[in-house]
This record gives sequence, C-alpha cells and structure tokens, in this order.
Amino acid sequence: MTRILVLFYSRTGATLGLARQVCRGIESVVGATAVLRTVPAVVTAADGPAQPVPASGPAYATLEDLAGADGLVLGSPTRFGNMAAPLKHFLDGTGALWASGALAGRPAAVFTSTQSLHGGQETTLLSMMLPLFHHGMVLVGLPYTEDALHQTRSGGTPYGATHVSGLASGTLSTDEAQLAQALGKRVAQIALRLRVREQD
Repeated sequence: MTRILVLFYSRTGATLGLARQVCRGIESVVGATAVLRTVPAVVTAADGPAQPVPASGPAYATLEDLAGADGLVLGSPTRFGNMAAPLKHFLDGTGALWASGALAGRPAAVFTSTQSLHGGQETTLLSMMLPLFHHGMVLVGLPYTEDALHQTRSGGTPYGATHVSGLASGTLSTDEAQLAQALGKRVAQIALRLRVREQD
C-alpha cells in the first residue's frame, strides 16, 4: 500500500475537519492509505508542564512516520499569516531527514484554516511549502479543473485546501470538503505513479 501521511496541528478542530476530508480523498484511491497524525502543542516554562498524550484522537507524529510515508499532506491553522508554532517546531526537528534526502522526490501538499475570510490563508500555505521545498519534495496544488475552485464562496485556493471557520460556525462548506478530498486524492494518485516509475 502507498502510505500518505496527513500531518496537522489543530487547536479548535477546524483544521482537523479538513484533515479528515483529505484522508477521505486519499482513501478513495485504490492502493493508497491515509495515516493521520498530529503534533503536540508547544508549551513554555510559564505555561507549566507539557500536557500528556491524549487518550483519544490521532497519535503524535514521529520522524519514522514521516520517513516511511510515500507522500505528505501538511495542515495548520493560520497564525498571523504563518503556520502554527507546534507544526513549525516539528518540522524544525527534521534535519536528519533533510541531510539524508529521505523525503526528496515524494509528493506533498498543504492545507489551512482561518477564522476570517482574509486571514492569511495563502501566506500560511506558502510558509508550509518552504521547508518541503528544502526537503526536495514535489509540491502539489489544486488545478482549476476542480469545479469547486470556481464555485467556492469560502475556502479553497490553487495553493491548497482551506477553510474559513468564521463563516459557518466551524462547519466545512461543501466546496471546502470537496477541495480537501481532491487534494488528498491528487497526492495519493501522484505518489502511486511515482512508486510505479521507481519500480520500473
């Protein structure tokens, strides 16, 4: 099976909602499976001790999860037009994978969620792409052949799937869900094609 890692951070659940739709898109591709992982919150000494691993929900990601994935879909809420610190902290710890070229040539995509319509979605997506370029990954977006990109009145960009949580009390619109699924499906399809070429 081609394994696609869906790695995200979500504080209120909006980004998790997108992550689940990305997984649905991946799972729609025969021969592909989605692996859903999150990262722990970053805490300072002033915040007190780190929270224990949650009893339910996605497991925390490891470097082995990332190294063993045939593709990656990365998600974060926006923080002043940038990815959230917990996801950045995890990526900052991937230097050994970078040094070995472990992720080079694998497909990757990004998704984000904001509270407001112009809350920095595209810059957040671009901020998540930068470390993926450094890893040598093949970035995948959403082409305008996806009808929902022309119809959406909330989230959705050619740079990746997005959600505007303030417009519908946190519920993904039909177009947002459709685009998140399309993104997952696209990464899975490309990962499968790349694996076939490697085996030839």
